[in-house]
Amino acid sequence: MQIADASSKFSIAAAVALLIGIAGATTTQQVFAAPTIKIDGSSTVFPITEAVAEEFQKAKRGKVRVTVGISGTGGGFKKFCRGETDVSNASRPIQKKEMEACKKAGIEYFELPVAYDALTVMINPKNDWIKSMTVAELKKIWEPGAQGKITKWNQVNPKWPDAPLNLYGPGADSGTFDYFTEAVVGKAKSSRGDFTASEDDNVLVQGVATDKNAFGYFGFAYYAENPNKLKAVPIDGGKGPIMPSAQTVENGTYEPLSRPIFIYVSKKAAAKPEIKEFVEFYLKNAAPLTREVKYVPLPTNAYTTALSNFQKGKVGTVFGGEAQVGLKIEELLAREAKL
Repeated sequence: MQIADASSKFSIAAAVALLIGIAGATTTQQVFAAPTIKIDGSSTVFPITEAVAEEFQKAKRGKVRVTVGISGTGGGFKKFCRGETDVSNASRPIQKKEMEACKKAGIEYFELPVAYDALTVMINPKNDWIKSMTVAELKKIWEPGAQGKITKWNQVNPKWPDAPLNLYGPGADSGTFDYFTEAVVGKAKSSRGDFTASEDDNVLVQGVATDKNAFGYFGFAYYAENPNKLKAVPIDGGKGPIMPSAQTVENGTYEPLSRPIFIYVSKKAAAKPEIKEFVEFYLKNAAPLTREVKYVPLPTNAYTTALSNFQKGKVGTVFGGEAQVGLKIEELLAREAKL
């Protein structure tokens, strides 16, 4: 009888110890759980932000977690203006409807340019008939009236073959889609709809790389990472065909498809020390990491100005919600200096 009592007491004590251990472990996990920085938006800006996030997390040795999603610039702003994310990647400036949505939700934001991109027109390497294209030819292909009508290459230019014209491009939530249609067609989101669309540029890369008759457009970094799978098309904006490159972006000759790209940071989120530290780390390390992922870094004074604006709490946008096509680096710097 005494043995049974002792056994019961031991079992009870063991159970209590186990429960205390579980509770203690749960409490410890809650106390030491790493804070998470939530980022979403443009697939074009994604490679830069992902590179920064990786380096930042290494520097913090697991004390901060950074998640980076790809829902397109428009999709990212929807989440950002609902307060669901801390940082929004954007391949174009914030638009008026997005500004209004953020204002309605009480979301103030910092607008921080991080690099320049050469929006790149792509064909399959087996395409041997395209040497260059004019903006007028691009418009003829992509304008809304082309839907169901311009379906073969020779309908764009009689010198090109009687072969299917298979189109690939960003989805409607993409800032690249907005910028391209504004620059080429003359109105944002004004486009034919009969093409393979995706907010994920890797999907577009795969489509163009496996289709001889493919034709598409997306951010320069995705071309630079796949030079054997894709062929970039020189674009004639009125001064002769120009290939996209760091040099032609910097000297302003790759027109009208050069553009600044951004991150937007919630002012409320930036009050958290880990997010403030992340943004400062981003701007201090953006140049080498931008170059590493094949984009064009801004001049040093651009990052210095952006960092100063952030640290001084200068919120808002210098674009007023309007589309900005053909904005040169010098013009961007002048605007940022006035924020």
